Amino acid sequence: MGCCKVPALIQAQVEMGLVSEVEHKRLFRRETDSPQTKAASLMEQGGSFSANFQERTAKAPKHSVLQSFKIVILSNKLNLLLPFGPLAILLHYLTDNKGWIFLLSLVGITPLAERLGYATEQLACYTGSTVGGLLNATFGNVTELIISIFALKNGMIRVVQLTLLGSILSNMLLVLGCAFFCGGLVFSRKEQVFDKGNAVVNSGLLLMAVMGLLFPAVLHYTHSEVHAGSSELALSRFSSCIMLVAYAAYLFFQLKSQPSSYTPLTEDMNQSEETSDDDEDPEISKWEAIIWLSILTAWVSLLSGYLVDAIEGASVSWKIPISFISVILLPIVGNAAEHAGAIMFAMKDKLDLSLGVAIGSSIQISMFAVPFCVVIGWMMGEQMDLNFQLFETATLFITVIVVAFFLQEGTSNYFKGLMLILCYLIVAASFFVHEDPHQDDI
Repeated sequence: MGCCKVPALIQAQVEMGLVSEVEHKRLFRRETDSPQTKAASLMEQGGSFSANFQERTAKAPKHSVLQSFKIVILSNKLNLLLPFGPLAILLHYLTDNKGWIFLLSLVGITPLAERLGYATEQLACYTGSTVGGLLNATFGNVTELIISIFALKNGMIRVVQLTLLGSILSNMLLVLGCAFFCGGLVFSRKEQVFDKGNAVVNSGLLLMAVMGLLFPAVLHYTHSEVHAGSSELALSRFSSCIMLVAYAAYLFFQLKSQPSSYTPLTEDMNQSEETSDDDEDPEISKWEAIIWLSILTAWVSLLSGYLVDAIEGASVSWKIPISFISVILLPIVGNAAEHAGAIMFAMKDKLDLSLGVAIGSSIQISMFAVPFCVVIGWMMGEQMDLNFQLFETATLFITVIVVAFFLQEGTSNYFKGLMLILCYLIVAASFFVHEDPHQDDI
């Protein structure tokens, strides 16, 4: 007997008084939980999603150049900071004040980082969840990657190491802490919950990244290298290749083998489909998103060159350690989009998405960006390695342990968020008084 006929038969028995109402609910629940019914439901949902996706793509908006400019540039108040970028370039050729050039470049990049996130989200509307996830993973930290590549090209290896380290610390402590704190204030009468299993996996990946950074540092400071000066670099390059393979396996695991990780987001979209259908529709067309993504990336690349060139001069004129500028100031600008997104999701009681933004970005930097820069430096002939020095490696190790302890229960509140923010202030103060012994390499 077909699965669609059994509930009708049960309903007829209820009407005839042969089956009680309670028994009817139990039997109907058993029937709807059967594999055949679930398969049919999944096919129906898949067809519905495909139809919605095709419909959304079909009615993609088409704008003139002026309309597209108004949507992308004039619709966000943060874009009032965009003129600071050209002003920084102008000052570069008119004056020699590296402090002002660095500050204006830093402020000018801030809205660009946020608009990069916006353009990526718009493009993801046309690519589906799998490719969209990869796009977000790629462009989510594109600002830090561009700054790192420019610094690496100029031989500023320590700036690359400190900037990437600062991005990891900023995401794990400041971004996640603000998300927990703001979400906890909005939902102060209850503890917010998130997927404990995903949190444990992410903590394990972060510890693996710490392992990759720890061993070259220990090898260096114990003077136990087989070939002094070369074993440390060889170990870093080998470990970087392993970490890239591990990150690729992590992406495959998340996007293919564990599709349930995206179920909460899908369910939320389905539940709010009637009320927020307009919010799910893309605001610009696919080619507009691609063009804007290219323009914004090129503009970030241009400003990053002036920013990196002014770091040393800004450190001297402001009398601030380069380590503080690289670890604290640069990542706050690069993580502006992630910061806002994580807080917004937490205030909507979607902590899994907040963790995906904050911890996911930390994983991407530690497991992809850091080893990627080592490989790129290898190609450039630069001796970029995973030895981030003892103080920096110890800071990262303690941070990962603290965050792992906060995530192990699968719950959050404003107190946990406040503790993470205070931990970040301790880290910031530590780098403000820390003098990098390797400034000759910068």
